[in-house]
Amino acid sequence: MKTLLKKITSSNAGFGALALRIPVAIIFIAHGAQKLFGAFGGYGLEGTGQWMESIGLAPGFLMALMAGSAEFFGGLLLLAGLLTRPAAIALVGTMVVAIFAVHFENGLFMSNNGYEFGLALLAASVSLAFSGAGKLAIDNVINAKLK
Repeated sequence: MKTLLKKITSSNAGFGALALRIPVAIIFIAHGAQKLFGAFGGYGLEGTGQWMESIGLAPGFLMALMAGSAEFFGGLLLLAGLLTRPAAIALVGTMVVAIFAVHFENGLFMSNNGYEFGLALLAASVSLAFSGAGKLAIDNVINAKLK
């Protein structure tokens, strides 16, 4: 278990990963808060669940809970640099579903509800899954204690 935790929390990335992690985390936290709590003009679990059900993601409430939780809590983990790789992997899965279930048929551009924004968040999440947290992260503190 200690070896696995050491691999998960290790990172040789520098400030570049931090510069990616912070804005991406803020975006995911906000989008998750829309789904979970109805914050920032969102519809909350009930409304998001009904919408997800309407596009074939059933059961809608559970799908809204899963997507919202991945985005909100995954974003919080990214922001703190805590378990960055597992959080990023959960966000990769969330973005793949969002792209193909909602946006892909609309083409690339956001002006047509396309997948360009989801693709950018997917790429950032993949990058963080590979690089780890970078500088100024709780993962670094955990990793140092495991030596």
